[in-house]
Amino acid sequence: MDFVMSFELLGYMASVFVAVSLMMRSLVKLRVINLVGAVLFTVYGLIIAAYPVAVVNGFIVLVNIYYLQQTWRATAVPTPQM
Repeated sequence: MDFVMSFELLGYMASVFVAVSLMMRSLVKLRVINLVGAVLFTVYGLIIAAYPVAVVNGFIVLVNIYYLQQTWRATAVPTPQM
């Protein structure tokens, strides 16, 4: 397999992660799987110098991280203070 083909595989893997994320019923699973896909697309966009792809997916990474943190904070069990 040549070098260029491995970059294409990265793009296909990113596409699969994003597509699979849209099939999740759980919002947390959707965000985590979509986060992986967006990270892969960001790397892919940077490698092939498709900067609009990298920028928009980098933004999606930040959005997913933000909402995952909000979800985890809302569901965290507070520790009792002594």
